[in-house]
Amino acid sequence: MATRPSLSLHRWPLHLAAALLFISCLLFSPISEAAWAYDNPDLLPDHPTPVIDLAKALTDQQRTALETELEDFEQSSGWKLRVLTQYERTPGLAVRNFWNLDQRSLVLVADPRGGNLLNFNVGDALFSLMPRTFWVELQTRYGNQYYVRDHGEDGSILASLHAVEGCLIAGGCQVVPGLPMEQWLLTLCSSVLGGLVVGFASFPREAGRRVEWTWVLLLSPLWLILFGIFGVAPIVTRTNDLLPLARNGLGFLAAAVAAYLIAQQTVGKERFKDKGES
Repeated sequence: MATRPSLSLHRWPLHLAAALLFISCLLFSPISEAAWAYDNPDLLPDHPTPVIDLAKALTDQQRTALETELEDFEQSSGWKLRVLTQYERTPGLAVRNFWNLDQRSLVLVADPRGGNLLNFNVGDALFSLMPRTFWVELQTRYGNQYYVRDHGEDGSILASLHAVEGCLIAGGCQVVPGLPMEQWLLTLCSSVLGGLVVGFASFPREAGRRVEWTWVLLLSPLWLILFGIFGVAPIVTRTNDLLPLARNGLGFLAAAVAAYLIAQQTVGKERFKDKGES
């Protein structure tokens, strides 16, 4: 007698979709839910302050200077930036009433227990100036373990806040300003790869021709994506420095010439071999 397939086998696409949705929420949520998991007003200070440093990530001098900086920035711009550092203890929901958070508020939560130090609770008004992708990039650039290891938790907190302040002063940002070395290396590799595509495509397949423009045009979507979108766009949108742009351009040209010469030498050897055999 044939057995009926298990009901769970028919529903595995639903389970898979639910799992992917859950993982996406964890990856792209701008703030950790752990920050609001509790409500413990006993951990709040007894005086108004824009910085609650429960994890002691800042020195006394840094905390005092940051408090003054955030208060002055709020007075001059109207944007309310707040900092909460925590490790094992958190005031949770109590900070909402303590800071009177609204649509023009940003809470930076520094908690190393999640793997990434930084999490952000972003007011709706801020999303109109900096999209969700901005906050994801901000978190991954300054909150990753390597940046924290090299610059410390205090450096991570201060650098991310200064990036936000600069964008608010400028009227908004689509991407995080600045070009880290590792990101520039990725753009350089993409530019070189685009140059290799152009070089191999431009080598003539027929005698008497110097450049195979037809193949260059046919493969233009590929090398334009590699060089233009992944090699140039990340630079011009993040910095006004022309040096990395010039380096990527030289890398593109050098790779194209090298690929052209390699192809020419390889084909020349094959033709010479064919003539010798004949």
